[in-house]
Amino acid sequence: MAKSSLPRKTKKQKERALNLLEELYEHYPNPHCELVHDNPFELLIATILSAQCTDVRVNKVTPNLFEAYPTPEAMANAPLEDLEELVRTTGFYRNKAKSLKEASMTIVEDFDGEVPDTMKELLTLRGAARKTANVVLGNAFDKNVGVVVDTHVKRLSNRFGLTREKKNTDKIEKHLMALFPRESWTDLSHLMIHHGRNACKARISEPPDHPICIKYGKKCDCWKMRGQK
Repeated sequence: MAKSSLPRKTKKQKERALNLLEELYEHYPNPHCELVHDNPFELLIATILSAQCTDVRVNKVTPNLFEAYPTPEAMANAPLEDLEELVRTTGFYRNKAKSLKEASMTIVEDFDGEVPDTMKELLTLRGAARKTANVVLGNAFDKNVGVVVDTHVKRLSNRFGLTREKKNTDKIEKHLMALFPRESWTDLSHLMIHHGRNACKARISEPPDHPICIKYGKKCDCWKMRGQK
């Protein structure tokens, strides 16, 4: 996304976002990708498998998968039935197996067996939408091209008043990119995911008790739904 396409944010909004970022770093000093991988190809495959599946489950599946088919060439030539069996427990396994095989074929045929390191090229791979491309670029190539918006990031972006967009992840991503320094975009996703998993969870039952939620979430819908002021 070009910088000119991002929504305009005030200095006050950016300062608030920066303060939130600093406090997230204080609580989660080691933000990192929880998908276990040793190289860009393994991260790409793990991220494709993570759709509608937990990272914990993916991490249980990938060791056997990568032992059997460790390279794009090997996975491109793998029998589809074998891939289906290996990834069965991640859900939607038939479609995911096709994505793994066809993405690997494209890497071999179009990119000399190397995972590409640009958004445009990654989006040519089956199973790799913008979210997947952001994960690979940020964590495998150290390129902050965008912000990964998963269910936790979407939820917290609203609860912290970072956006009013409820559903459209592309719009949410643009708001986050406009608020936070570019060098923080990859970490920002990890920080918000960690916070969403460990503290600010989806179920609304008790008043917020985490310092970050209390400080930054007082004007959000979750406080209103909990009867807070």
